[in-house]
Amino acid sequence: MRTFQQTLSALRRERHLSQRQAAAELGISQALLSHYENGAREPGLNFVSRACDYYGVTADYLLCRSDRPGTGDLEELRATLSQLRALLDRAELALNGEEGGAQ
Repeated sequence: MRTFQQTLSALRRERHLSQRQAAAELGISQALLSHYENGAREPGLNFVSRACDYYGVTADYLLCRSDRPGTGDLEELRATLSQLRALLDRAELALNGEEGGAQ
C-alpha cells in the first residue's frame, strides 16, 4: 500500500522535477519538501491543497484514500458522455432503418 510520502515523491518524479524546482513552485523550501517526502514532517492542509492543484490530483489520491488521481466527477462525466453517444448512435441507426424500410 502506498503512502502519502511515496505519492508526493512519485508525482514530482513523474514530472521530472527536482525537489528544488517543485518546492519553489509550491512556495516552500527544498528542505521542507524533502521532509514531507521522507516522512520526517507532516504537511498542513494548506500545503496539501496547493500540492493537489499543482499536480492536478485530488486530495483523496494524494492522501491515499483513492487510487484514481483525477476527479471522480470528470471520470463520471466521461462515462455518461460515452453512454449518451452510444444511445445517439443507436437512435440514428433506428431512424435510418425506419426511413430506409419505408421507402
